[in-house]
Amino acid sequence: MNLKFLPAEMANFKDILNHILGAIFIVIIFALAYAYLKPHQLHKRRLVSTLLLKISYLIYLLILLVIVYLASLVKGGLGEVFYGVEFFAFLIVLFSPNIGILARKLGPFSKKRENYNYFFTIVNVLSVLAILVMYFV
Repeated sequence: MNLKFLPAEMANFKDILNHILGAIFIVIIFALAYAYLKPHQLHKRRLVSTLLLKISYLIYLLILLVIVYLASLVKGGLGEVFYGVEFFAFLIVLFSPNIGILARKLGPFSKKRENYNYFFTIVNVLSVLAILVMYFV
């Protein structure tokens, strides 16, 4: 056994393990979100708005998870990809759709739920566009 090649092999193993764990993390988070949202169960009166909200959030979440994965493991970290003002914009884009999807069942929004669903569908679409622009530009 030649020991001089051992550190390079170990570094490669760590990188591969990080990529596998990152992919498993994406699958687990997405599965939990799918189980929480239950997009196959829709409200009878607000069918379209509920479907749009849930589908747009799941698309947002999938793109967010992939971008965070790529930024963290391929491009050297979130601080390298999103720096300065972009990092604060990334934090807003990270939290606003999540707050919207969690707050939808609160009392003040129950009477105007259809407008709420459409508003946060637009927020989700704009968040996806912002993430893609910040990552690729």
